[in-house]
Amino acid sequence: MKISLDQYKNKVRGCWIGKNVGGTLGAPFECKRGVLDVTYYTHDLTQGVLPNDDLDLQLVWLNAAEKHGKMINSRILGEYWLSYIVPNWAEYGAGKNNMRMGIVPPLSGYVNNKFRDSNGAFIRSEIWACLAPGHPDIAVKYAFEDAVVDHSHEGVYAEVFFAAIQSAAFVESDTYKLIDIGLSYLPDDCGSAKAVRTVIECYRSGMSWQEARIRVLTELPGSFGIIGMTPELLTDEVPVGDMGWDAPSNVGITIIGWLYGEGDFGKSICIANNCGEDTDCTAATLGAIMGIIGEPERVPSEWLEPIGDEIKTLCINLGDQGLKIPKTVTELTDRILKLTPIFLGSEYCDYVNAERGYTIETKEDKDLYNHPKRVNCWVYRETSDLFKQSPFMVHYDFQIFSVYLDYRNEPFVSEAQPKRFRLVLDNQLFIQQWLNVKWHLPEGWTVSPGPNISVPLEQYHCNVGYNELFFELTPNALKEPRYDLIVEITSAGRPTKGLIPIVLLNVPQTAVEEIVSLVEDRSKAPAAHMIRSVI
Repeated sequence: MKISLDQYKNKVRGCWIGKNVGGTLGAPFECKRGVLDVTYYTHDLTQGVLPNDDLDLQLVWLNAAEKHGKMINSRILGEYWLSYIVPNWAEYGAGKNNMRMGIVPPLSGYVNNKFRDSNGAFIRSEIWACLAPGHPDIAVKYAFEDAVVDHSHEGVYAEVFFAAIQSAAFVESDTYKLIDIGLSYLPDDCGSAKAVRTVIECYRSGMSWQEARIRVLTELPGSFGIIGMTPELLTDEVPVGDMGWDAPSNVGITIIGWLYGEGDFGKSICIANNCGEDTDCTAATLGAIMGIIGEPERVPSEWLEPIGDEIKTLCINLGDQGLKIPKTVTELTDRILKLTPIFLGSEYCDYVNAERGYTIETKEDKDLYNHPKRVNCWVYRETSDLFKQSPFMVHYDFQIFSVYLDYRNEPFVSEAQPKRFRLVLDNQLFIQQWLNVKWHLPEGWTVSPGPNISVPLEQYHCNVGYNELFFELTPNALKEPRYDLIVEITSAGRPTKGLIPIVLLNVPQTAVEEIVSLVEDRSKAPAAHMIRSVI
């Protein structure tokens, strides 16, 4: 299927208009629990559009994408977080705090992060969908890289779910098909998938949206809606869930608005907003989906006219030089259109001529879905399920080989307590290589089977172009709070040298046990659950 540049541009513009409208509607009610009765904007309309971090963050990602193109990854986005994004609240602050300590993504989204299952990632899915229209598999790849900077598990699943839906919405308009496409990229038993299925069941059984809300918040209890309320105001009949486990219920609320709104833009975003909780996020995400499907023409003028084309920012560091932030939806749309051929490549972007621009070759029907029959986890080659993406697996690419460093658990060490690592070396050439692996260790530390070893890599055929190594590191004479190690990997007879940084924190064994116990107690999704998708 092909979409013209004009059609594509209109849908991108519809996405950001819908995002702006929904975010402006929901902003005044964020962090409130209860059933609301809002039918239109409640803020002073002379203010125009309200600023929203949901859109702010994606303007920073736009700048990163313009500089780094399709090579953008979680570590690049992490640097942009630290340089240009101001807030330190909840998962934003946890991710930034970890990265300042040298803990890289995806560990930065997991370690000591009580809010890793919250909503701060799914609110920034639209840019990846717009850069990969009609290609959910590509949108999901970048959404994952984005989410793991400051989230894990449900926080990641939620962004992947919406990125897949929004990408597919460029070529598919059926609500249930789009939801199924999004679900095909998630573990069947994760909280976000359960929330979506619960809402569908409620809608089809004839329950009201208010009843559906109660069921979602009862079966998948979160705590986001109590943040902005005092105890005496909490008269709602739903339980308070674990602090930070908020993505499943808010994903469900977004779907409530979508189904019960029955195609009416204003009704849909109002229902999402009226369910409370993370209102600016749910209404804005739904507004973006409906804006892609219906294009700007389906956004009623009474919603669009008070806010116009303007973009206002809230949490971007504009004092330092280095960012060019779009001031309008029109400018944002035009800049994305220039990037799309870079992200999709000539395989999917057909240039006609300089005047007519390009058309986009998209996937359609069953090809929009993920195909879990091939794999049951996030993998790095379509023909293999060897490299399971976990919160502790860090990927480094060095052109002729790739390295996957598996910390196996948190990056903590204690005196004389062995810590195990897994190192997967993946051949990027179709010829054989010998790789030399050298550990640079602090004085007194030991590593088994040794600090200097060689390993062969077969050429990649019959799925044998990789090698898997296991190391046991024993720290001794711990005197510093933090240790920086290097694993140096070279290919015999070639100039390429890969340097893998490892940051380990000196944490007493008793503290490690307490942290692990806390994580196990509050986890709603086993750490082994991985997104079923293919890069």
